[in-house]
Amino acid sequence: MAFKFFMKRPGAEPKPVMKELVKADSIEKIEKKDKEVKEVKKNQVYAFIDASNLFWGGKESIGFRIDYKKLLNYLKEKHRVTKAFYYGGLRIFDFEFSILDNKDLNLTETEDHLKKMEEKVDEKDRLALQKSLNKVNFYKLLESYGYIMKIKPAKVFYSDEDEDQTMPILKANCDVDMTFDMMRYMQQYDGVVAMTGDGDFASVLSYLKAHDRGVAIVSRWDRTASEICKIAGNDFVDFEKLRGQIYLR
Repeated sequence: MAFKFFMKRPGAEPKPVMKELVKADSIEKIEKKDKEVKEVKKNQVYAFIDASNLFWGGKESIGFRIDYKKLLNYLKEKHRVTKAFYYGGLRIFDFEFSILDNKDLNLTETEDHLKKMEEKVDEKDRLALQKSLNKVNFYKLLESYGYIMKIKPAKVFYSDEDEDQTMPILKANCDVDMTFDMMRYMQQYDGVVAMTGDGDFASVLSYLKAHDRGVAIVSRWDRTASEICKIAGNDFVDFEKLRGQIYLR
């Protein structure tokens, strides 16, 4: 008698029609979601720009100053790029920021913090702080052009020879962030333009190509890993050959 409540009674089972309706509704939602993903992917090309690898040293390294508005126009016109992500680092001088908050570094708030810090730092750090402010202005300019800025706080190191710590070495290590974004946005695009020559990206680019994503590389031939060149094949563009189209007059 104690188990009577749980016993099935004749005719008490739910009608199978309801189960079929629920199942059909779930399938319809999945199919609709898949359709939306496919629609989003159609004719969507994302550019991922590894600034530290490609533009390290600026004019002294590349040989000419870049007009970033022209560069973005080139990516849009030549490669049909719909979104361009720019990865770089910035020394933020104790600005409160945590990657665990899942938010991008706010450039305006960082700039306000740096300006307040100008009065507090000693002469040794004032020059470094001014460099950070200049870089913020540069990043905000790129943002105004239409780049999606993915800026990471840079860690500061000093060499053993630099006993007075007058020459800070900045490292942001954006490779992981760029790789992560390539994967997490994968369902949104059908092609990528990777602006890097770093061989560490060979695995993710090879994976994307194996999953029917077009892969083009725009990089400096003399600074591009052989694995990257092989993956790109005929879709490799030597950055040096773009000089006439993107240099800053």
